[in-house]
Amino acid sequence: EENGHQNKRLKSDADEEDAEDQNKKTPKRKIVLLMAYSGKGYHGMQRNVGSSQFKTIEDDLVSALVQSGCIPENHGEDMKKMSFQRCARTDKGVSAAGQIVSLKVRLIDDILEKINNHLPSHIRILGLKRVTGGFNSKNKCDARTYSYMLPTFAFAHKDHDVQEELYRLDRETLARVNELLACYRGTHNFHNFTSQKGPRDPSAKRYIMEMYCGEPFVRENMEFAVIKVKGQSFMMHQIRKMIGLVIAIVKGYAAESIMERSWGEEKVDIPKAPGLGLVLEKVHFEKYNRRFGNDGLHEPLEWTEEEEKIAVFKEQYIYPTIINTEREEKSMANWLNTLPIHDFNSSAVEMQTNNKNSKKSSDLEGSDGCGDDSD
Repeated sequence: EENGHQNKRLKSDADEEDAEDQNKKTPKRKIVLLMAYSGKGYHGMQRNVGSSQFKTIEDDLVSALVQSGCIPENHGEDMKKMSFQRCARTDKGVSAAGQIVSLKVRLIDDILEKINNHLPSHIRILGLKRVTGGFNSKNKCDARTYSYMLPTFAFAHKDHDVQEELYRLDRETLARVNELLACYRGTHNFHNFTSQKGPRDPSAKRYIMEMYCGEPFVRENMEFAVIKVKGQSFMMHQIRKMIGLVIAIVKGYAAESIMERSWGEEKVDIPKAPGLGLVLEKVHFEKYNRRFGNDGLHEPLEWTEEEEKIAVFKEQYIYPTIINTEREEKSMANWLNTLPIHDFNSSAVEMQTNNKNSKKSSDLEGSDGCGDDSD
């Protein structure tokens, strides 16, 4: 396919012939890159070509790929030319420890070192593997694992006067949090957990494999905990709303019954937790690995050798950013103050008083759909 394109090119001058010779020496190959980044200060992962005021992770990545000589400059302007695809489109401020992108590049010597030399220290390429020509990192991904790091005072009951730095999560509350998180497992209609999806949109149904909160730990005198969630795919804001609802229930703002109600047809007001603590931990390619991982030509897309580098990056860039930003900007504390504004009961009352009207409005609301991708 590539040779066909090359043969069609017009070799009108010497410069173009030189470039052609160079390309023959280093033909383009389909690869995946393992990326880690701290998302603070960025408007998400996905590049918005032509919009320079909202900087994204891909802006810096594409610039580094061009400067290192992996891709021609025009591929940076039109990313389809290098068959670029990210596995998950992380939101504004969201970090990643195991993001995967697939693309065609020239496999130059010391490629990782050269790309990283042109990246800021809070964005690193930690690994590279060759993949099949038709590989697409988004479509071939079976599941994604995210973590959400939050200060444990988020779970303190609203009627208790809490000093944030002194709060410590007790076993009973942790068990309650995990009971609620476990309710998300399985397939549910998450139309209330994103925007612009109606209750009868088939794409609002999502499968959650696991969700739990780990043991709390203290960093810089403040106690934190990490929630892990693994699912096939997630919609915009879905994870943050899933966590926001559990916090609202544990704090006593909402009844537990709201969870079941939110999967039904009615519109339910669900709070969205801050983006700061959300991290894309890992993406899974189990089907691809079974088919191509041991075919003698390709490696399985597993990153056991890079695990130490991932852990070091998280300790150096991701966790300190979350902790320091929380302490300085109080994103969780400020968000918790907005919970009383939410009306967790109104739509249930509306349903009881005027069932037909509420059904009509829920069908009309937000049924134009939105980009189907990870949180």
